[in-house]
Amino acid sequence: MNPWRGLNNIPRNVWLVALTTLINRSGTMVFPFMMIYMTTRIGVSSGKAGLVIACFGAGSLLTAPYVGKLSDKVGSLLVMKSSLILSGIILILFSFIKNYYAILAATLVWSIIGEAFRPANLSLISNETEPEQRKTAFALNRLAINLGMSIGPVIGGILSAINFALLFYVDGITSIIAGIFLISMRIKPKLEIRNDSKVLTNKEEKSVNKKHQSILKNKKFFLFLFILIPVELVFFQFLGGLPLYLVGILEFPTSTFGLLMAINTVLIILTEVPLNNAMANWDDRNSLALGALLCGTGFGAMILSNSIGFIALTIIIWTFGEMLFFPSSASYVSVISPESRRGEYMGYYQMSFSFSIMVGPWLGAVVLENFGHVILWSGAFIFALFSSLAFLLMKRNALKSIKN
Repeated sequence: MNPWRGLNNIPRNVWLVALTTLINRSGTMVFPFMMIYMTTRIGVSSGKAGLVIACFGAGSLLTAPYVGKLSDKVGSLLVMKSSLILSGIILILFSFIKNYYAILAATLVWSIIGEAFRPANLSLISNETEPEQRKTAFALNRLAINLGMSIGPVIGGILSAINFALLFYVDGITSIIAGIFLISMRIKPKLEIRNDSKVLTNKEEKSVNKKHQSILKNKKFFLFLFILIPVELVFFQFLGGLPLYLVGILEFPTSTFGLLMAINTVLIILTEVPLNNAMANWDDRNSLALGALLCGTGFGAMILSNSIGFIALTIIIWTFGEMLFFPSSASYVSVISPESRRGEYMGYYQMSFSFSIMVGPWLGAVVLENFGHVILWSGAFIFALFSSLAFLLMKRNALKSIKN
């Protein structure tokens, strides 16, 4: 049986959006090299360089819910097109900015505009697919992201040795090209309002909107976001605690760390779509629980790390957790959100992701430095286990109580 068969049923519009993402991500090279750029070209300390990264995360964190709501009003496609074109222009202009405080301001603007793509993207994929297609569709979107990210930073490393400004030009131009591609495809999104596969009447839709006039009153949805955060904090140790532990404490060369992380990328490219296709009919909460458990087990097992082979095994374990967790979490949000307000819900979902990427690497570094690797990795397992058990304990009527 063909493990990729689920892709045959993915709507054309989702494929086009995935291709747009691939074009955009293939040029992603400024952000991965931002720390190096700030310290070597602008000449600031690593602390000030880190503040630029934090500024980017803050922009995404603060604006995600508002951008999601905007995509509900003006349409996800318009937000995505505008984000790609405008962020491309900003990146090109960025190369001419040399003042540190102006760079902070430009980074904030870049984050607000560039990260607007994410919730709109997730909203469009949700609206274009049926519930049984969504895990595979979100996995396809992540495949496009990872394929692109396997290209962009490699080219960025070559260009940085020639002229750092080239990174800004190429990143900006590919973003604009992705926007032009999305415009030229003349995508016509589905306009009907559905409740899963059931068409809602205007009266029913007004009832749903009235019920959730303010998303801030939807306590069960925010409880779900709260449960996501512990395991997300663990996952983002691949940016914080993990490289510091492998290179700084175990004294592996950075090249070895790069090769180990390539395991993650290759597995995602080869496995994530078939895996989520095979588990398309799983309850999202079960997939989330298993994904969180695997993530915690992989990072937690680093306590026993004593060889390259064992470390590679731990990466394989938490990568499988990642491949289950992220498509299932997006799928769950798409199911529990009113369709006409899906962008708003995806915006808040993206906010939890932005918070975790801001706090997780920093928290891991602090714990490793002050308490050691045993506390870090055992704590990672406990955090992820909390999320896993919480997903299993979510009330079976949670879906109905949120939507009805």
